[in-house]
Amino acid sequence: MKIKVQDLLSLLLSFVLFPTITAAQQGAPGGEWPDYGGDLGSTKFAPLSQIDKTNVENVSIAWMWHSPDDELVAENPRLRPGAFKATPLMVDGVLYIQTSLSLLAAIDAVSGEQLWAFDPLSHEAGRPVNLGFNARGVAHWKEGDDSRIFLATGDSHLWALDATMGTPIDDFGSSGRIRLREGLRRPVPERSYGVMSPPLVVGDVVVVGSSISDGPRYMTAPPGDIRAFDVRTGEQRWIFHTVPQEGELANDTWEDGSWEYTGNTNVWTIMSADEELGLVYLPIGTPTNDWYGGHRLGDNLFAESLVALEASTGRYIWHFQMVHHGVWDYDPPAAPILLDINVDGRLIKAVAQLTKQGFVFVFDRITGEPVWPIEERPVPPSNVPGERLSPTQPFPTRPVPFERQGISVDDLIDFTPELRAEAEAILQRSDHGPLYQPPSERGTLNLPGWFGGANWFGASVDPQTGMLYVPSRTGAIHVQLVPGDPERSDFRYMRGRAQSTAGEELIPRLKPPYSRLTAIDMNTGDHTWQIPLGDGIRQRLIDSGIPDPGPLGGGGFTGPLLTETILFIGHNGARDGASGGPALLALDKETGQTIHAIELPRGGTGTPMTYMADGRQHIVLAFGSGTEAGLMGLTLR
Repeated sequence: MKIKVQDLLSLLLSFVLFPTITAAQQGAPGGEWPDYGGDLGSTKFAPLSQIDKTNVENVSIAWMWHSPDDELVAENPRLRPGAFKATPLMVDGVLYIQTSLSLLAAIDAVSGEQLWAFDPLSHEAGRPVNLGFNARGVAHWKEGDDSRIFLATGDSHLWALDATMGTPIDDFGSSGRIRLREGLRRPVPERSYGVMSPPLVVGDVVVVGSSISDGPRYMTAPPGDIRAFDVRTGEQRWIFHTVPQEGELANDTWEDGSWEYTGNTNVWTIMSADEELGLVYLPIGTPTNDWYGGHRLGDNLFAESLVALEASTGRYIWHFQMVHHGVWDYDPPAAPILLDINVDGRLIKAVAQLTKQGFVFVFDRITGEPVWPIEERPVPPSNVPGERLSPTQPFPTRPVPFERQGISVDDLIDFTPELRAEAEAILQRSDHGPLYQPPSERGTLNLPGWFGGANWFGASVDPQTGMLYVPSRTGAIHVQLVPGDPERSDFRYMRGRAQSTAGEELIPRLKPPYSRLTAIDMNTGDHTWQIPLGDGIRQRLIDSGIPDPGPLGGGGFTGPLLTETILFIGHNGARDGASGGPALLALDKETGQTIHAIELPRGGTGTPMTYMADGRQHIVLAFGSGTEAGLMGLTLR
């Protein structure tokens, strides 16, 4: 569906009459980092150059800040969070960070000294739904002397806090907070709904997504509707039904009344916006349940779609569905990226959406028209009773995928005949084939799996060159459908265990690389370079007598950070721990070659950011989990 002509004319007129000074896709402004991705367009780019190729070897740790979560977890080990995935903001010389337990801390941007911390007591409600204690960041709004931080918590509250003092804004909502489980179109049980990704401030509204269980037992699940609230009062300004209700656009894509009960279809990841155009871009996830759609036949809009709304009103502008009737958990995992490109002499305000499948879908962000053709291609049907998949799925013609898709015998490891024979035997235990091989009762191998491909940390883009830098992982998943237990569920089928009851291996070893970094020229859609990210099992193979295969990719990594001079990415060594150690890699943007590896005392867990303070360029990234987590601040020594 495309934007109506009159809507487009109105939108273009507002762009001409009411331009803003800072473009959403030009990177973090003024030496600060005011938005989660640096800017509202999630470029993760800062036009800073003090740290460059000639001096990056002199960058080292200047300070380390330890999260107040550490003390809380020491007192109550049941709170124990996972990896600390947040990225701080930096505004007016202060860093603002949300901890995994949903505390908000303010930190001096030069010294790393904590200025204050606010505990909304979200952790007292118990482990949040789905991924547990898992938070990624906050949002900021300022008008005159009124500067606010918006904190969305694991126990489903939205707080507005004074950025200077860390105290709740009394006239926002009820004493500074909004209860997000209230006001939805049906009651939502406690601890079934929360927020783990940052809200998004666009103009005078704050837009909020949600986290909902990916493993439901019932067809009726919490709705993933998107809401916007007034930044001053907390009054709800609009709601967008991600599953269209009766009489709404695309309601007919939900057959047999499935729109009445189906839930999820939420934005769990990060949103983006173009403040000049007044549009917000929503990467909407999979409906209930992720692996079987026999209870929700039809294409199921707006699930697994990129949707553009008018930010001030929530009015629908355009959408594109990237997976029809999804049963692979291929929800868009990362923030849409805004960039301006020049394609065959045509200037385009574009938006690029990465996917777990390894695609980059690229659209004109005003109209929703694809920049390059997107083809509907046949995909395999399902043989599971009651299921009816879409006969086709959309495939972008450019850029080509940045990850491998589908599994065949040619994808299996072949370092030795014995390893190859073992991998072939494992492969034959499951259904397998091209991308979109459907889940089955026997069990299906999908590549990429539900972790991607791309993941929540997304990519960086250089607005000066149009180069997109995408880290990704090659990881298969085994999905086996089992009948639902009528005493515990009303699903006909649900996802079973990833391994057989005998415990036999069901995911064969694939050829490397196992993680990679790809540079894509978004003006042409061409890959400029692609490198393995890390050594992987390289040393283990050498030790076993296999000739050195070179870097194989592997090990944990963060999202990327881009400056005028360098591409940074955190890397935590080889997957098997045989080689390498925690480092912040400084890479040449033109070739991907490592300029220098900045050794770190702890492995990075959050996407790094950068800013200027006290005349020096700083880089900050999160580390740790469990009983020890915090931020590392680096600068030139």
